[in-house]
Amino acid sequence: MRRVFALCAASSLALSALVLTSPAQAAPFHLIKWSGTEICQIWDDGFPTKPIPANFKAVSKPVKTFEAALAVKSGLIKKGVCKL
Repeated sequence: MRRVFALCAASSLALSALVLTSPAQAAPFHLIKWSGTEICQIWDDGFPTKPIPANFKAVSKPVKTFEAALAVKSGLIKKGVCKL
C-alpha cells in the first residue's frame, strides 16, 4: 500500500511540475452586449460554447488578455455603448 501511495504522490508531483512549466495558451476575449438590457459582458472565446440565450451582439474585436478586455469595457461604458 505504501508503494502505491508513493507512486501516486510522485506521479502527481511530476504532472504538476509539467503543467506549471508549460506555456499558457491564452484564449482571446471580446465584449458582447445583451440586447434588451444593454449590459456588456466579457466573453472568453476559449469556452467551448456560445452564450445562452443567443440575443447578444459582439461589440469589440478580440483582445489577448482579460485586463485588456476590462479596459475596452470601461471605454465603451464611458462612450455610453454599455450600461454595466
